[in-house]
Amino acid sequence: MAAEGGGKETNEIKTQFTTREGVYKLLTHSEYSRPNRVPFNSQGSNPVKVSFVNVNDQSGNGDRICFNVGRELYFYIYKGVRKAADLSKPVDKRIYKGTQPTCHDFNPLTATAESVSLLVGFSAGQVQLIDPIKKETSKLFNEERLIDKSRVTCVRWVPGSESLFLVAHSSGSMYLYNVENTCGTTAPHYQLLKQGDNFAVHTCKSKSARNPLLRWTVGDGALNEFAFSPDGKFLACASQDGFLRVFGFDAAELHGTMKSYFGGLLCVCWSPDGRYIVAGGEDDLVTVWSFLDCRVIARGHGHKSWVSVVAFDHCTTSVEDGELPAEFSGSDEDFHEQIHFGAGRERANSSHSRLSKRNSTESRPVSVTYRFGSVGQDTQLCLWDLTEDILFPHLPLSRTRTHTNVMSATSPTATGKTVTTVSITSTTNSSGTNGKDNVSDSSAGGNPTNALPDPLPRSNSLPQATNPAGGSTPNSHTGSSCSSSSSSKGNSIIDSAFIATKFATLSLHDSRKERNEKDHKRNHSMGHISSKSSDKLNQLSSSRTVKAEAAKTLGTTLCPRMEEVPLLEPLVCKKIAHERLTVLIFLEDCLVTACQEGFICTWARPGKVVSLQAF
Repeated sequence: MAAEGGGKETNEIKTQFTTREGVYKLLTHSEYSRPNRVPFNSQGSNPVKVSFVNVNDQSGNGDRICFNVGRELYFYIYKGVRKAADLSKPVDKRIYKGTQPTCHDFNPLTATAESVSLLVGFSAGQVQLIDPIKKETSKLFNEERLIDKSRVTCVRWVPGSESLFLVAHSSGSMYLYNVENTCGTTAPHYQLLKQGDNFAVHTCKSKSARNPLLRWTVGDGALNEFAFSPDGKFLACASQDGFLRVFGFDAAELHGTMKSYFGGLLCVCWSPDGRYIVAGGEDDLVTVWSFLDCRVIARGHGHKSWVSVVAFDHCTTSVEDGELPAEFSGSDEDFHEQIHFGAGRERANSSHSRLSKRNSTESRPVSVTYRFGSVGQDTQLCLWDLTEDILFPHLPLSRTRTHTNVMSATSPTATGKTVTTVSITSTTNSSGTNGKDNVSDSSAGGNPTNALPDPLPRSNSLPQATNPAGGSTPNSHTGSSCSSSSSSKGNSIIDSAFIATKFATLSLHDSRKERNEKDHKRNHSMGHISSKSSDKLNQLSSSRTVKAEAAKTLGTTLCPRMEEVPLLEPLVCKKIAHERLTVLIFLEDCLVTACQEGFICTWARPGKVVSLQAF
């Protein structure tokens, strides 16, 4: 683990960090913020968000950046690693009264050097369509707040569409809009279109075309973020009730679900090939979920507080030649039929195509590395590698891995003590998991801490725990069914106590948790989830339901126990800001972060640092 420990060094703000690719460096002259560069007093404000678009400008400066700070919204030409930022010349600046911008999104299909379409969501529930280049305001949706009065949490253009966009609210509802339609002068009336497990989709009943076209009601509590799959056919939703729900967007059908280890999910993203989803939230974890298998395949522990953003790095994700395992082999059509995309769909990017390609000249497994990152309210940036030893745990390694560490989790015992087993080059065997004793047995005996398992596990990966009779763990997976198994009754008392600890047992050292408890609570108190009184009421009303649901799902495929899946350590874990981090975006030559003080930072990739020119 790359994080420093102890003393003053822990609180030092880092300006560079090293990975196997080289050194990433902070470019201080490329920092964007309010023109006066004064740190923003963020108490009670909505998170700072950043959006990018490329307008294909012939001059080579085609990137445009938009960010919100408090009541203000800024639009600049983004010069990245090439030139220093000139904050005195924003293309557009807007200051709002009575409401604050909460999120925004560009439409890449219609963007030109002369015009861009930018959607902006607000804390009072409205959505505005503006053109910051022409300095025009085209339309205001939900102006009278007849559709939804709660805060807009996420807004996205529907992929491939110039007119459709989707808006999520803290009420737990999503609405599909068409920019060509009006919202009407009366509250919309709805008719049920489809209903499923804790979700419903309604159409708007109207004699003439009006917004919204559809209303989705998803889960209990706020819908914090959603993300479209790379091909735009699926929608992943992260909700305050702790559930990740993945829908087929056009058919409005539930594909699969996952439950957080504790608390709400705040963020979600797709891998570039659409095979994996990463979510983060109030359990301080990043959770990797397989789209094909509909199950959790790994968790990452590195943050000390809530995870606010997760994102895949499409530039560092790599594939080496070799024969693919069964689930990766076959033609493009075979793959799409398997996951109901439909034959003939085009790949979203080259990585997707390469991962689905079969090479019959080699017999060794394909070598895959997915790089993703996360930032949190602990002000830390973490980078993670998801490699084939985690993706294909039953296959021999194609090469030695030294940069991905996988650890067994801290396990609570019946006496309340904690037993921690750490694996670097070999992993100790987990204690028996035969129903009633799978948690408490870890302290009662089992294999010695330093004993080698049989057979020897693959490099740095945590094998699936087995019971003494050789049976599989409750989350062993056969086939690609998305149904979940029920947890055993014998574990109900222990599981309830396990949830009540609020993730205390996840800390690798109890002393580390105590040292950071004050910072943890301070950061939590600044969370944007409860920024409005209506949100607080929603949370209180659903808290009992959430706790009961958590006790039911722990130990099932919806939410495996910590010892049942690999636990990743971050490649990099660095404190890079004074206030909580709210943005992480990977670009071709850099990565971009932002904190709640309103500073947007550019980190040059290895070899991309150039002598910054004048404005």
